[in-house]
Amino acid sequence: MNPQDPLANLHPLREPMSIGWWPLAPGWLLLALTLLLLLLVGTYLLWQRYRRNAYRRMAQQQLSQIESLYEQDGDSISAASQLNALLKSTALRCYPRQDIAALSGERWREFLNETAGKNSTPLFHQDFEQLVYRAHCDADEIEKLLTASRSWIARHGAHT
Repeated sequence: MNPQDPLANLHPLREPMSIGWWPLAPGWLLLALTLLLLLLVGTYLLWQRYRRNAYRRMAQQQLSQIESLYEQDGDSISAASQLNALLKSTALRCYPRQDIAALSGERWREFLNETAGKNSTPLFHQDFEQLVYRAHCDADEIEKLLTASRSWIARHGAHT
């Protein structure tokens, strides 16, 4: 007598259903929400910085216009005067008016050099004070003034 094989009567093994990725476990959900919050805060801060520095972009555009006008007509006195006015208007947009409006001459030059950014050498030299009042300026002096103005507008320490 041959007993029947008891294993032959068994059904095949069924595998359990695979675990889906949704819904997320609470830890993953918290991580996703934290990353989303950080992304939103970072975007907001970058947008605020972009808006705060709008005056810099406008000043750089005006500086480019002054430079192109100087290259066309070669009027160095007018260019020096316009650059000084541009620097003053830019400073008035980001520093207290009572500190800036009355500055002129040596105190104005010192202010520009002090606010030119960290670890910077003086951008504006002593001849900057009399540059506007001269009858004629060398092209080299205007080029130095253009470079110094461009650097000050980009790096001054008001809004970073």
